[in-house]
Order: sequence, then C-alpha cells, then structure tokens
Amino acid sequence: MKFSPWRTGPVMLATVVLGATTGGLGAARAEPSATPSEPSRPATAGRPQTFWLHLNSTATTDAILATEARRRSFIVLNAWEENLIPKLKAANPAIQVYVYKDLSSTRSYACHDGTDDADLPTGVGYCDADAHHRDWFLTAPDGTRYQYDGYPGHWQMDVGNVAYQDAWAANVIRSATAAGFDGVEMDNALFTCDGYHEGSCPARYPNDAAMQGAYRSMLANVRDDFVAAGLKAVANLANARLHAGVWDSYVEYLDGGFDEWWLTFSDTDMLPEYDEGWSRVVSEIETDEANGKITWVQPHFSAGAVQPFRYAFASYLMAAGSRAAFTQISQTDGYGDPTPWHAEYDWDLGAATGARSSAGTNLWRRSFTCGLAVVNANPTGSGARSVALGGSFVDQDGRTVTSVSLPGTSGAVLRKPGCTP
Repeated sequence: MKFSPWRTGPVMLATVVLGATTGGLGAARAEPSATPSEPSRPATAGRPQTFWLHLNSTATTDAILATEARRRSFIVLNAWEENLIPKLKAANPAIQVYVYKDLSSTRSYACHDGTDDADLPTGVGYCDADAHHRDWFLTAPDGTRYQYDGYPGHWQMDVGNVAYQDAWAANVIRSATAAGFDGVEMDNALFTCDGYHEGSCPARYPNDAAMQGAYRSMLANVRDDFVAAGLKAVANLANARLHAGVWDSYVEYLDGGFDEWWLTFSDTDMLPEYDEGWSRVVSEIETDEANGKITWVQPHFSAGAVQPFRYAFASYLMAAGSRAAFTQISQTDGYGDPTPWHAEYDWDLGAATGARSSAGTNLWRRSFTCGLAVVNANPTGSGARSVALGGSFVDQDGRTVTSVSLPGTSGAVLRKPGCTP
C-alpha cells in the first residue's frame, strides 16, 4: 500500500506482489526479546495495542512469529501465507490474524496461462473477469480500462457493480474462512473519482460524491455476508481526513478503519491542529471507540526519531480505548519485517480517568490511573509550552518531573512512580 502523505494530494497507490517486496523494505528485523510481552493482556485505554502488516513476504522464523504473536493484537498476512496462522495461534490463541484483499482492483500478474492463481491479493481474478465479466472493469470516458498509475497489472474495478460486489464477497469469504483467518483487511476504500489516475474520472462516477456512494454501496452490500461468516472487516481509509464525514460513513458498514498515513508523514512533517489536522485524525479513534469499532493508526517516521514517535504515541493515547492499535512505519510500503518495538508499548498506564481535556490553545492532556499523556498540537517550530502536571511523574527519559515543556507537534507520556494499575 502506498499513499500520498501530502495534505492536499490523497492519491492512493497500492500493491502486494506474490513472493516479492513492494517499495522499500521495512525496518531492520526485530529479533525476539528475551522476555516477550505476555499474550492475551486485557485491553485498556492505557495499555497500548499494536499490529504488524506482513505483506511483502519477507522471511520469518518461528521465534519471530511467536514473539510478534505474543506482543501484537493484530497481524495481517497475504492469502498465500495461511501456513503461518497455526504458528501464530499456538503462541497466542487470542491473536487476530487478517488477510489482505484489495477492494478496488484485480491483478493481471496473478493470472498465468489463462488461469488465476489459487491465492489472490484481490477478491476477483483477472483471468475470470477478463473472460466473463468485462463490465466489472472501471473505464475512462473513452472506454479504456483504468490501470493504477505506477503499478502495472493493477486494474481498477467498478465497486458499484452489484455483481462484482457479490462475487468479491463470496470469493473472499470462502478463501478466508477455509484458511482460518479471523478477518479481512480491505485495501483501497477510495474517496476520489480520480484516485490512481489523477485528472480522469470515469463517466459512471464523475465526481467524488458519486465514487464515495459506490464504495458505501459495496461496503453495505457485503456487510451481512461478513457478519454471517464470522469475519471481521477493517478497511484502509487513508486520507479520510481530507473528506469530512467519510471515515464515519464507511466505518458504519465495517468493524473498523485503518489510517495508513496517520498524523506524522516523516521525521519533520507532522500534522498540527487545523481543519484537516490533529483533531480530525484523533477523532477517528474517539468515534470508533464510542461505536465499538476497531482503529489501526500508522504514523510514518524513521526508526529512532524521538519527536514524531512521542507526538504520535501521546496523540494515540488521547483517544485509545480497548480497540485501537498503533504501529509506526519508516518506509512507504515497508510491510516486511516487524516494525520497531518501543519500551512504551509494554507500559500499563491503567484505565483512563476520562476523555482528553484542554490544557491551553491546542494543548491536550489525558489522565490515567497510573499515568498521563500530554500533547502540543501547535505547528512545528512554534514556541515551547509548559504544562504543569499536578504532581510528580516519571517521563520517557526516566526523569522525575512536575511539568513538561513541549514545542509544537510534540508529546509526552508519563508514569506515576510506584503505581500499579
């Protein structure tokens, strides 16, 4: 999956290639720790949850799988990696394992000698669609099929076509349940009519509202089938913040949403507060938690970058309840080896004592029984703001403090000394 991080350019470009990487490799492999986190920890607002997208078919070991199963809440695999499920479940029976499936494309590279591969990254095979269902392909006004810009072999499909919707759901449910997956990560729930082909909208969906209606139609139509099959559905809704209301209108028909480009886009490009900024992306989690939905959020920054991690992690804690999960990524499409593990992921701040509250202009705090999170969502480079904590806390550098001084787009997570939730 690949998405534009820029505030004004929500172009989504996704690919998962059989047996090969897409884009850059992920961070250096995270070797198993000597004492990995215990499995099946009860989820609370102050006990972080994380996820791992293993989509580039990088090599794993039994030790890596066991470690990640114990310390993650969700793992996403390709359809052809079903043999990893028993190993993950043996290490942690509670781990939720999802399969990747693109809502919006069929892949000609997954068709050989006129026959579709047995395990697909999509819900409909290219060979079958090309031979029997040509009306399922989305076409430009001149009648040519849309192929994802920059991604040869990815052919966009008409998600508003009910026959396509039904076939997609039937195929995905059949393969996912047979393999033993717990859910499906639906990639490319798009919002714009020209996603993947900037400046060209299909005649069938000439504007963004029409395209969004097509996606809502598909999500609504397949919902009951997924529920009946016992499969969870989480869709990739990256850049939803640029389109007011669409996150909630899509998640209504899902078990949750995934924001692939959440809050931070690099070590220096971080969303402050503005109409399409901090509050809007944090509210994705808040609304989902209130509605009993899952939220996966993925900020982008390099391994070891302190400010973006602390800003994103504290912002996640401003809204997290028992269903939200957080994971960083350092390279676009770097869905290979496990992402870096932070000591803070093993912290337990206890139950939240309430919702986030204002500590000043674009300053926010949220208290837990054993800790506190503080965020300064003013623009990067703006002056530091001091926040009194109301007592002694231990900061992320191990210092005992009674206040924190935070520059714009930064955050802090603090623990009460000697406190046990």
